[in-house]
Amino acid sequence: MQEMLYWDVDTRMGNTNTRGLFWEVTEFDYRAVGEIIYQENGVTIRSIPAIHVFDGPVSFILEWNDLKFAYSSDTFPNSWWAEWATDSDIAIHEAFTALQDLVDKQGFTPGAALNVGTQIHTSPAQFGKVMAQTNPRMAVAYHFFNDFDTAPNVLRDIRRSYDGPLALAIDYMVFNVTADDIKVRMAAIDEDIWPMPSTIPLVPPDVSLRRVDFSDFIRGGRIVHQDVLETVYAEINERYGTSIPVPPAR
Repeated sequence: MQEMLYWDVDTRMGNTNTRGLFWEVTEFDYRAVGEIIYQENGVTIRSIPAIHVFDGPVSFILEWNDLKFAYSSDTFPNSWWAEWATDSDIAIHEAFTALQDLVDKQGFTPGAALNVGTQIHTSPAQFGKVMAQTNPRMAVAYHFFNDFDTAPNVLRDIRRSYDGPLALAIDYMVFNVTADDIKVRMAAIDEDIWPMPSTIPLVPPDVSLRRVDFSDFIRGGRIVHQDVLETVYAEINERYGTSIPVPPAR
């Protein structure tokens, strides 16, 4: 997978800080129950198996400052979650689209809706049962399209069996968690902004890495307007007091 992304890393070299693009991989057994996969600076993250399509998916339990955060990923209700996520401060667990909306809005057959919505994913009604059994301080339902037309049916099904604190997840939702209180808020964002400049120095291109370049075929299709480039480079050099040469046409 890392080799597959060389092309992406190469496009960013010298333009953005690429420190975050390099991986340190720690493998762990998806079958391990409660295995510590990360422990540093008071943070402990454990892995438990999840059930979704094939063997391999996992859920995560994060513990820090006597607080516990549980994240299910896609999963069918299971005994590992029931054991390890019980009494979490925040429990984020999938609750798929309500079954009638799978039929009415997405065109599923009733049989397909029942199969996908209850056997491959956790339905809202099943989510409610899971939360009633594990008793989190705040239950968070995610993995459904949350809008005015779908949330009522999800909420209705959850409330069949769970009457505790609940948030229906939406993008940019923020949880402020302390020992005494949990606040659910929405982040204030502005999508119409320029990208922020890097707060740390850019990483220069690393020539020791395997390079990805154009093929001769694609390179042969370039049309280099050398006269235009000379004018553009001259204008920038004059404005900023630089002397950057125009790359040779190739």
